[in-house]
Amino acid sequence: MLLENKTAVIYGAGGSIGSAMAKGFAAEGASCHLVGRTAATLDKVADEIRGEGGRAEIAVVDVLDAAAVADHADAVAEKAGSLDISVNVISQDALFGPLIDMSIDDFADSMAKIVRSQLSTTKAAARYMIEQKSGVILFFGGSDPTMKMPGLGNVQVGMDAVEALRRQWSAELGPYGVRVVSLLTGGITESFPDIPETEPARKGIIDATLLGRGASLSDVGNVAAFVASDRARSLTGTQINISCGACGD
Repeated sequence: MLLENKTAVIYGAGGSIGSAMAKGFAAEGASCHLVGRTAATLDKVADEIRGEGGRAEIAVVDVLDAAAVADHADAVAEKAGSLDISVNVISQDALFGPLIDMSIDDFADSMAKIVRSQLSTTKAAARYMIEQKSGVILFFGGSDPTMKMPGLGNVQVGMDAVEALRRQWSAELGPYGVRVVSLLTGGITESFPDIPETEPARKGIIDATLLGRGASLSDVGNVAAFVASDRARSLTGTQINISCGACGD
């Protein structure tokens, strides 16, 4: 197994993307710590993982509470002896629609939550990874400078901000043997809210691919597990493109 004896923390594990990653990690032998805001949702994912023979524990933690995030990371590291993989896929108030129609306060508040969430979770993991001189931090969504799709509101803008963090974390953690990588997806249509406002984005994602389909949730889990494994030990400071050809040169 690719991730045998590894400990992974997945923030937002109750959602579609987070659960896909958790299942991918667990299938490759990782002990998964599922973090989110709703115990019932996390329990459902944990039960599915255990039903397949995997290992999963849950914790209800507010990722905007830096002290709570740090305390949880401390507990995981103390119990497991290491903290090897960290990924935060919690979506903080995603706002779809034209920017011209958005409240400035709503947009700014959402962006602040995105940055605060990513900083708190990455810092909590990085403290242990620096000490153990190993670890993988994954970001999700990626940044495509050729993006020309309207109606995404703050969603792609937020991902661009996370990519800027990924670049900086890569430079600062690399000397300690810690890898930082993003999955560039071009959008996972299975994860979009089932509302009329997302239909143009869904169609745009599929139409932009070379394969006539977007990446699936299972694709996300499989690639995330590989990137987090030692077989991908040469990958850091970069995006891994799983957009089915929608993004790229």
